[in-house]
Order: sequence, then C-alpha cells, then structure tokens
Amino acid sequence: MTMTMTAISKQRWADEIQRELSDNILGFWLQHAPDPIRGGFVGEIRQDMSRVDDAEKSLVLNTRILWTFSAAYRQFKSKSYLDAAERAYLYVKEHFADASNGGLYWMLDSEGSPSSDKKQIYGQAFGIYALSEYYRATSNQQALDEAIELFRLIERHGRDPIHLGYIEALAADWTATDELSLSNKDLNEKKSMNTHLHVLEGYTNLYRVWPSEELKLALRELIEITVKHIVDQETGHFKLFFDEQWSNKSDHISYGHDIEGSWLLHEAAEVLGEQELLAKVKVVALKMAEATLLEGVDPDGGIPNEANQHGFIDTNKDWWPQAEAVVGFYNAYQLSGDSRYAAAASHSWHFIQTYLVDRTNGEWYWSVTREGQPTAGHPKVGAWKCPYHNGRACFEMLERLER
Repeated sequence: MTMTMTAISKQRWADEIQRELSDNILGFWLQHAPDPIRGGFVGEIRQDMSRVDDAEKSLVLNTRILWTFSAAYRQFKSKSYLDAAERAYLYVKEHFADASNGGLYWMLDSEGSPSSDKKQIYGQAFGIYALSEYYRATSNQQALDEAIELFRLIERHGRDPIHLGYIEALAADWTATDELSLSNKDLNEKKSMNTHLHVLEGYTNLYRVWPSEELKLALRELIEITVKHIVDQETGHFKLFFDEQWSNKSDHISYGHDIEGSWLLHEAAEVLGEQELLAKVKVVALKMAEATLLEGVDPDGGIPNEANQHGFIDTNKDWWPQAEAVVGFYNAYQLSGDSRYAAAASHSWHFIQTYLVDRTNGEWYWSVTREGQPTAGHPKVGAWKCPYHNGRACFEMLERLER
C-alpha cells in the first residue's frame, strides 16, 4: 500500500477487510457459536473446534456478540446478522438480567443460571454498549430503556462521589464487595483503566442515541478523569490500576490498551461535541499513538502484550491489540496526516493476515509467539474470546476508508 493512501489502495484494502469480516469472522460465529441445546451461544470452543458443553457463559462474551451482530446488521442489513443479534439480545434479557436487583450478572453456568452474581461495572458498561447498538440497528425502544437503566445504576451505585470515577465491582445487591478484579490476571484494586475505558465506550455509544443532559455531564466528567488520572501525560501510556484516590498501583504498560484508548478517547470527545475538550483530547490521543508506535511495535508489525520501564515482559501477541492497532494508528493518521501512522496501520493488518488468521478452522488465533507461532491452550470462543475486537476493527476501517 502506498503511503499516500490513494483511492485505489484504499479500495483494495477495504475489499480485503470486507472479505475478512464477512467470510472469516462473522461467518465463523454464525456457523459455530450458537448453542442449539441450551439457547444463546456456547460458552467455549477449544482451538481444535471441540465444544466444552459445560462451560460457563460470560456476560462479556454475550454482550460483545450482541454488539457485534447489531453493528453488522446496522451496516449491512443481512437477516442472518439480525437473527444473531436478536438471539443474543433475548438471551441476555432472559438470563443475565437480575430481575430482583437490576443490572446484569457477571457469569452464568452452562444452563443459564447465575454462577457469579456480582455487578462488575465493566460488564454493565458492555451491556450499555451492546443494548445501545441494538437500538441503533433495530429501533427497539425496550433495549434503549434497558441501556438507560444500566447507566443510571452505574451512576447511582458505581460512581465514586468523592474522588470521581467508578469502583470496579459491587455485590449482587449493589453493596460493597471485596471481589473487585475482572480476572485472575488483574489486580484486586478499587479502580482500573480497563473499566473506565469501557464505561467511556458504553456511554459514548449511548450518547449517540440518547443525548440527555445527565449523560452529557457523566461523559464529559469521564473524559476529563481519563486525561487527568489515567493517561500518564509524560509517557503517553495508560496507568492500569488505582486505589480510590487515584494512586497508581502498577508499573506495567499495555500497548494494546494504549492504542485502543487513543481512538476511543478521541471518539468520545468527538461524539460529545465540545470543541475545546476535543482539541485537548486530540493532543493526548496522538501522544498515546506515538508512544505505541515508537515503543510497542515489532519489525513484523505485531504488538507484544505487555512491558514495564525495563522492557517487554510478555512478548506474545494476542489477537485484540493487533486489531486495535489497525484502527488506532489509522485514526492517528486521520488526525495528523502523518504517513507513518498510515504505514503502521497497514503493517498491523499485514501482521494479522500473515500470523493471526486461522486458515484451517477460521477466525483468529488467541495469540502467537514473538516468532509468529500460535500459542497453545487458548480457546477460539470463550469468556473473553469474542468477535468484538476484530469485528469492530473491520467495521471501523470500512467506514474510515470510505470516508
């Protein structure tokens, strides 16, 4: 691809992305993910394509499927995408929704009963993201009302009124809990970058369809919190974990989150539409993209998972940072006109096509080693392995290349 991003090169790239999205990503999930016995979607499919029948069903997986197929139907109007979105919506509504306390359960057993009933704010945020996208696709008013109710529950119970921001998790009845962490890879701290990033994402999508004053105030505050407390203004990296008063609790660097956050933060400010804040955020977004470009990209175009101030500490390359890099670098190119970012976006896509796409079973591998070999022991479908990062990268790039 030429660095001038000619109309011809853009069209060729868009055609390749369209094939990847339709045939390899969405096609895989339509064919393999529905659970014909228990309803909804299967909780886990191993790398060898064998199903784990008794696998738990996660809120993250199911809301991300709902978001993905809602977005697919909104853009392409295929009935198969609508059917998948409706299947996901009904399963979330019938099994994840807590009729007694409100909000969404974190995890279900394979039969659809709660196995973890805590109210993880990250999960509620993905509920908002998915339900608002389903509304965008279908104009289903009930889905929008459910998204608004989740927003109000987060603001009522999850927001820290003293130091601002959002607590990681609460018990089923929205009282305090000591079980805060998202997964066994995360610190058990009161606040995290990851939760705030995805609350930002959910609130942004809801604001597109429900531009209320209460949501405007919350979204503006969250953008400002992210810039003030979560982005390290010196390095351009996200800080990852915090106590209630925003003291930093980790020295790790997640380049995937940095490049993802750069474009999600700018998108939030763009949707909010306040020009002074947008100008401020543009500077921050470009600083984050530049930090990732200079420090976090290997010669093959792939992004290793994690580093600290001494260098890389996890050199495997998971699927999702590569997907986010395509969008994040291209967004930086659109903001700056700097051809280095266009080249980086193209290089990231080439890495995906060369190493991450599973040419045997379809979809993408969870991760590859720094040498480009698929890692063992990871599922093709699972609590965290969803069609959202790679599907969204394709949706975003098709729209941006056309624009």
